[in-house]
Amino acid sequence: MERKIITLNIGRPNLHRWNGMTVNSAIRKKLVEEVMLTKEGFIGDAVANREFHGGPDRAVCLYPYEHYEFWEKEFNKPLESPAFGENICVQNMLEKDVYIGDIFSLGKAIVQVTQGRIPCAAISKHNDVDQLLRRVVETGFTGYLFRVIEEGIVDIDSNFELIDRKQEKFSVLTGNHLMFHDRKNRKAIEEFIQLEELAEDWKTKFTKALNH
Repeated sequence: MERKIITLNIGRPNLHRWNGMTVNSAIRKKLVEEVMLTKEGFIGDAVANREFHGGPDRAVCLYPYEHYEFWEKEFNKPLESPAFGENICVQNMLEKDVYIGDIFSLGKAIVQVTQGRIPCAAISKHNDVDQLLRRVVETGFTGYLFRVIEEGIVDIDSNFELIDRKQEKFSVLTGNHLMFHDRKNRKAIEEFIQLEELAEDWKTKFTKALNH
């Protein structure tokens, strides 16, 4: 199965005027042919709010290509990648088929899945679809994030090649379900946060949920 890159995208925060408000966001990224991937992310890429975005556990954001057709049908509106502010839009890497801890080669780099993406309101505002954020959370079609194990050049012709799969119980979609819809499931959460490869931010969030 070929995990083919559809778009490769980088961008820095800019001020956007949405519904009469000025918001600083990096959601509006631009297509590139080739870019260097470092431990902190792609050169030339940045985030506006480091509390929720960016950092070593969230160096790369991927959004599955197949979801575009799903959303276009639901909202009867064309969407063009990177509509979700993703660095990489890829075929054949749905949340249900990718697991926390999966290690992939990507061009000359090596990356590891750390968590699902927690989307923000910029997704709805950028695409001018009020219900998009709510539906992304409901479906778990959020995309997901990677840490960088080995830095290297990535180009538009690079493919994701699975190198190692640490476990097959917690897919990204399963993790998203726990995060957004099943925060009372103590047994599953206690097992989930034992995953060494899970992003530290998610471990912290789930640990707090257990203690309340």
